[in-house]
Amino acid sequence: MEIERLGLIAGNGSFPLLLLDAACAQGTQVVVAAIKEETSLLIENRGAESVHWLSLGELGKLIETFKKAGVSTAVMAGQVKHKQIFSSIRPDWRLAKVLFSLGTRNTDSLIGAVAKVLEDEGIHLISSTSYLEPLLARRGILTRRAPSEAEQKNIDYGRQVARHLAQYDIGQTVVIAEAACVAVEAMEGTDATIVRAGEIMKSAGDNADGALSRALTVVKVAKPNQDMRFDVPVIGVKTLEIMQHAGATCLAVDAGKCLFLDGNKVIEAADRANIAIAAD
Repeated sequence: MEIERLGLIAGNGSFPLLLLDAACAQGTQVVVAAIKEETSLLIENRGAESVHWLSLGELGKLIETFKKAGVSTAVMAGQVKHKQIFSSIRPDWRLAKVLFSLGTRNTDSLIGAVAKVLEDEGIHLISSTSYLEPLLARRGILTRRAPSEAEQKNIDYGRQVARHLAQYDIGQTVVIAEAACVAVEAMEGTDATIVRAGEIMKSAGDNADGALSRALTVVKVAKPNQDMRFDVPVIGVKTLEIMQHAGATCLAVDAGKCLFLDGNKVIEAADRANIAIAAD
């Protein structure tokens, strides 16, 4: 990708760090807009041309920062916690105007409206997977072990449920056991959903024989019209560790639309835990 100067709107986690590293490695000058409430301090001294710290809600300052730096192309990387967006945010007049115009108060509508404001100001948002396409899940069985017949049934059912939920921007992850939905992601995020599913199953096991009676399958999908500029599904090694602890034995994702933040380490972690990963 040939961009001389890139604006990076950095959320939480390792995603923005990876994108910054990849862009700098390709010789792109990166101007970082780091969110005080979310972004890791590791974003500093990592090769960016400059790092500017902004609070959630300072849309006007974001636009001003990028314009002063000569940024006309930007990318969003890393999540902002859903509860932060709708409870901790202190909007300036630019963002207040956006919030007032929203028909539905969900993440997609808000970030989509912000993206339109940026576009109107001459700042074009590109796909958040730019520079990181090698980390997108490839199609097929990605681990040494393929899903069992029971796990495949969970996957088939889970995809149906998850796709219905995703179209309403409720969440993109469901956890299934024996073709029954154990947990659905809402504002808490994927990892917390898996933990909750594990606790539910442990409780069920405690009431019976004191053990997990059914293995869990985690299904994570993209939205029907996934906007690759923001909120792209991501999986890291931490997710695999949480799955193992929760008693989950299988993971299904959408090929080409889910980022493995730790690359092949995700597959290696799955193999060590005997977790099957399938991408379709």
